[in-house]
Amino acid sequence: MPTQILLIAGPTASGKSSRAVAEAQERGGEVISVDSRQVYRGLDIGTEKIFASEMQGVPHHLIDIRSPLEPYSAGDFVQDATRLIADIHARGKLPILAGGTHFYFDALLNGLPMGTDMNPKLRKELEKLTDEELYARVRASDPRRADELDPKNRRRLVRALEIIASLGHVPTRPGKVRLSQGLGKSDFPKRYEVEWIVIDPPREELRTRIDVRLENAFLRGLTDEVRRVREEVGDARLNELGLEYKIVGEYLRDERTEESLLPILSAKLWQYARRQKAWLRKLHDEQTTAATPSLQDRN
Repeated sequence: MPTQILLIAGPTASGKSSRAVAEAQERGGEVISVDSRQVYRGLDIGTEKIFASEMQGVPHHLIDIRSPLEPYSAGDFVQDATRLIADIHARGKLPILAGGTHFYFDALLNGLPMGTDMNPKLRKELEKLTDEELYARVRASDPRRADELDPKNRRRLVRALEIIASLGHVPTRPGKVRLSQGLGKSDFPKRYEVEWIVIDPPREELRTRIDVRLENAFLRGLTDEVRRVREEVGDARLNELGLEYKIVGEYLRDERTEESLLPILSAKLWQYARRQKAWLRKLHDEQTTAATPSLQDRN
């Protein structure tokens, strides 16, 4: 019999963490983080990592499990999440997977492409391209994957192109999911009985939430956190750890002014949130029928 799991997805600052805690308390669950950055110790303010007090006694997994110097891939996530789902289910609890790294959801539900080892010759050629050229190639080959990626994250852009080149085609996507007001159920995959909660706040509300989150992050010491992480990992790795670390790192290198940080990050994070919303909308549009309501606009 398939294992029941609950997936909670949504754009940045939409309230996924608090919703996961509420669902876990109501339904007797444990939370598995689906976040490619919260796995790293010390990346607390920039990733808006949940406080222990906010967990309200609900066990959380895949947070603070790696040094920021260590790589963590979608394959690592699938291996860890699969083990945790089985363990949580065996203890009579509901596995709740919540986060904004949609590629991780794809990998868990659909599996990782086979035969996608690194291609040194191709990688050498791709490394000669600018970020813009790499992103344009991904966009031309796989628009949906492009919507999920940061156009400035060279590592992921290169990896996406390597996978496409290795397979000879765009990787297949997860099976169909019906979304409804509150919960929807999927008939895919057979391994899991999947329920979704998709949080999709109205545009202006989400924009405000992003700005408030950013202001609070700087008040809590985001700049000092980035300075400390930069000293630990160096500038090249810092740029791979997300927009907050990349942009503040540029300020620490005197490449932009302190006054520019809030407006630049607000604009960049809003662009990122729009890409996340596009992914969710495409997921919804692919499954829409005459009887299927729209995504919920809930916090």
